[in-house]
Amino acid sequence: MKFEVYIFSVCAMLLVTCKHSDDVIHKKLTQYVNPFIGTDGPGNTYPGATVPFGMVQLSPDIGIPGWDRIAGYFYQDSIISGFSHTHLSGTGAGDLCDILVMPTNSRFKNRIEANNYKPYSSYNHEQESAAPGYYHVDLLDYGIKAELTVTQRTGIHKYIFPKDTLSQIHIDLGYALNWDAPTDTYIKVLNDSTLQGYRKSTGWAKDQRVYFEIQVSKPFPSYQLFSNDSLVEREALGKNTKIILNYNTEENDNIILKTGLSTASLDGAHKSLENEAPHFNFEDYKNQAEAVWEQQFEKIEVFTTDETKKHIFYTMLYQSMLAPTLLSDYNNEYKGANDSVMTTSGFNRYDTFSLWDTYRAAHPLYTIIHPDRVSDMINSLLAHYKETGLLPVWSMQGNETNMMIGNHAIPVIVDAYFKKVEGFDVELAYEACRTSSIANTRQLDLYKNLGFIPIDEHHENWSVSKTLEYAYNDWCVAQFAKALYKTDDYEYFLNRSENWRNLYDTKSTFFRPKTKNGRFIENFIPKEYTPYYCESNAWQYMWSVPQNIEDLIKEVGREQFEKKLDSMFSFHPLSTDKLPIFSTGMIGQYAHGNEPSHHVGYLYNYIGRPDKTQEIIREILETQYKNTPNGHCGNEDCGQMSSWYVFSSLGFYPVNPAQGIYAFGSPMFDKVIIHLESGKKFMIEAENNSSENKYIQYVTLNDQKLSGSYIKHKEIMNGGTLRFVMGPKPNKNQTYTMALSSQVYQ
Repeated sequence: MKFEVYIFSVCAMLLVTCKHSDDVIHKKLTQYVNPFIGTDGPGNTYPGATVPFGMVQLSPDIGIPGWDRIAGYFYQDSIISGFSHTHLSGTGAGDLCDILVMPTNSRFKNRIEANNYKPYSSYNHEQESAAPGYYHVDLLDYGIKAELTVTQRTGIHKYIFPKDTLSQIHIDLGYALNWDAPTDTYIKVLNDSTLQGYRKSTGWAKDQRVYFEIQVSKPFPSYQLFSNDSLVEREALGKNTKIILNYNTEENDNIILKTGLSTASLDGAHKSLENEAPHFNFEDYKNQAEAVWEQQFEKIEVFTTDETKKHIFYTMLYQSMLAPTLLSDYNNEYKGANDSVMTTSGFNRYDTFSLWDTYRAAHPLYTIIHPDRVSDMINSLLAHYKETGLLPVWSMQGNETNMMIGNHAIPVIVDAYFKKVEGFDVELAYEACRTSSIANTRQLDLYKNLGFIPIDEHHENWSVSKTLEYAYNDWCVAQFAKALYKTDDYEYFLNRSENWRNLYDTKSTFFRPKTKNGRFIENFIPKEYTPYYCESNAWQYMWSVPQNIEDLIKEVGREQFEKKLDSMFSFHPLSTDKLPIFSTGMIGQYAHGNEPSHHVGYLYNYIGRPDKTQEIIREILETQYKNTPNGHCGNEDCGQMSSWYVFSSLGFYPVNPAQGIYAFGSPMFDKVIIHLESGKKFMIEAENNSSENKYIQYVTLNDQKLSGSYIKHKEIMNGGTLRFVMGPKPNKNQTYTMALSSQVYQ
């Protein structure tokens, strides 16, 4: 009998173990995502609900302006003033936060000046949660539970009220945060459960338009409608309009509120609801959003025993898909960059292109895991060109913000062309790249005439940075011209791509600002942050010649180049140095919190020291990303910071983003499977991988040993197996070559 009991116990334990193993194997990848990463510190992310590249970002707003609340939310705060429908992910500029919704009841009493006297509630993180496509918080002052979920173009709110004779839902179009200000708002009450209207505003986006339709699951018996603080009937028009819906609720009354959006029309907003949110079953929408995210995460399976790294990886993969955002509606209409309502033809129109950031890693990542969507993104860039005559620099909500520098739509387009992304007009794409490069705007006239951009008295002159980035853009246009047999253009732009030489100072071995007469400025201190470098200093822009790293090495000298790279990571700022807000994630002069540094760790590959690349890349991966709200070392920047992690943790990175190759770093995971849209699989294995075993001993691709420290894009897209054999020390017997940085690998 005892033996039978023992056997039963063992079998029961095995069943539990097997079930546990099965749970681990089949654990949803969405459960690894922590949307709170970056909501504290400098990350400037939001924790609310959205779907991949969706139009709606439904998220809580603290309601108080400031740098820390650029995305509406700051983890250290203790109040919530409502839930708005549009947010930016990880930028340094405050805009959006449109159509604020806030539930209250008779317990509402206090108002504070800091949030412009709007209703608010205290909350705590113990009664708050977030997951891909979902957000929940308890509004403690009212005893109201709030849940949020989304579809592509709609936001769905679920409010669970206590018993109260004065339960209310406030919908505030006058609410504005940071740079944003309403210019024209409108609310119309169609019936006791439907509202329509729009919010037009100015800010970072000078002419933003959001049309909406709101439907509620429980008819409201009465309401108060305000236009500029005056009560009106049925319709409100003005800069500051709002409506308060009144309810008499029983305990645990659920009220679902659905908001459909369009940037073009009220009809477009109605069709968003009609097509994406026809019913009031909140759980269905929540499950749909989770399923959409799960499908995207399944494109990359990572295998590791380190659960923390897995949480960070899938959160970074999640944040890589929060921008660009959908702009067009079900009528195929959208607010164009020419301030007219435009119509797409055969593609979804996207915007929120943070190109100075995202051309480096985010867009190359999309060419691997979202090539079908890349086609729509390229068409969106070309639509902007047709609307304005130039490619966008930093566009959002159908506006050109002219934020940042360079013409970085060009490498995105050229990269897509060479990677054989289909579905866009190649001749139009070339025309857009060429025209945007020969225009006389954005100081290109000076650049063309002088071969560099000189210093001036402008607060953000950024002359060195602009020169270097235009030179890289020129190389991209040259390669495009060469592929299309436009020989004259090829030679012209290739010559211009060498303009980086005009600012290289052999005496200081840095890129040094020049006056209009061609003289280097005096009193030059490379570590100082001056108006001549875009959010950087001379150390950080020293390496910005991705199109010709070999000649940069020759200019500096091979030994000096290595010493200078070493110093980049060891020359630490002094306590007396004045560091600007964007100099974060510092390792010596290297600033991982800002984009110009992102490729620098990989440059050791070009001087035959891949071991030093492997060492520094592991250090960055393991120190600059955490599974905590303060887990980003700098602005997340619409997917760039997270895409750097995704690429680097896989073991490679696009140093020259339009070249079609990826330089090896140091892989983080034991095994990775990339499920390509073609149906093929690309597998990455890291044998003997650990924190100590960070050095590559050798690499094979489909069982063939590699002699180069890189892999081509087409080799990934063909499917197969890339195998790293790792060890605790560099393999001195293995000599790796690096692809020429000036050659495109088709």
